[in-house]
Amino acid sequence: MPSLRVLSAASSLCLAVVVGACAPAAAPAPPAQAPAAQQPAAAAPGAQVNANTYIPVISKGFQHQFWQAVKLGSENAAKDLNVKITFEGPENESQVDKQMEMLQAAINKKPQALCFAALDSKAAIPLLQKAKDQNIPVIGFDSGVDSDIPLATAATDNIKAAAAAADKMASLIGMSGDVAIIAHDQTSRTGIDRVKGFTDQIKAKYQNIKIVATQYGGGDQLKSTDLAKAILQANPNLKGMFGANEGSAIGVLNGVKESGKTGKVVVIGYDSGQQQLDAIRSGAESGAITQDPIGIGFKCVEAAYKAIKGEKLDKNIDTGFKYYDKTNIDASDVAPLLYK
Repeated sequence: MPSLRVLSAASSLCLAVVVGACAPAAAPAPPAQAPAAQQPAAAAPGAQVNANTYIPVISKGFQHQFWQAVKLGSENAAKDLNVKITFEGPENESQVDKQMEMLQAAINKKPQALCFAALDSKAAIPLLQKAKDQNIPVIGFDSGVDSDIPLATAATDNIKAAAAAADKMASLIGMSGDVAIIAHDQTSRTGIDRVKGFTDQIKAKYQNIKIVATQYGGGDQLKSTDLAKAILQANPNLKGMFGANEGSAIGVLNGVKESGKTGKVVVIGYDSGQQQLDAIRSGAESGAITQDPIGIGFKCVEAAYKAIKGEKLDKNIDTGFKYYDKTNIDASDVAPLLYK
């Protein structure tokens, strides 16, 4: 049905050109529309999703096999949902500035949504606010930010998982003695929560266990090795060490080995990778917490897809975890979660 606006314009023209009786040469102009350049470039929630829908996935890194597994999951989701993604991250997990450059570049491309795993839980907030202001839905994964801007975050409950690691440590060292933590950082949500989960659980439940050191190696194996050796030298009676991510755990393993303490210090890690898997099979590492990295990658892209369509999301998408050791490393509910 023609709009009242069009009818009004036509009627006015008829009155002005009586003789012509609305001749075709004087046809009214179509209703005014905003110029295309004034339309928002990013799709507002509720938009259609098609093969041209673009969702950048900005990770904390790519050097560890964990991130390659997350990448695989995000690519699987993109294929299933028929959308385009890119996956990138800085060379190492200490390069917050580099990650901010990647985030700014992604926003400049005006994607329909974006997925982001923060190296620093606060540093990214101004840029994420820019994304929100441009109607770009933000989905967190693995490591969230201290803001309500992300519509959802697909991640492990790291506090709960690290608490489970603390329980295993306590059991394996006989409920007493000195232990230490080597984590990747104290700025990302994962680094903060894993240290907190382990520390709080020890303090709350195990009065005869003392955490004598908590050090941060940036997820770098070599730096974490040096830290582990220094802790062992300063604490000759140390009974256990917790490595809070893949790089940290490998550093702990190397430090324990180079200090001649293999089999004398209980090592509990996080994630997997070939070196941890081999160490667990050999007994050098008692066990580790595994996340579901493929699931994390899939769920974040899936949530971004749903956000573009305007669907309601759960604020926290718990992707789960399991503790594994040589007794269940090949179990059907564990093996698929372990990457090499």
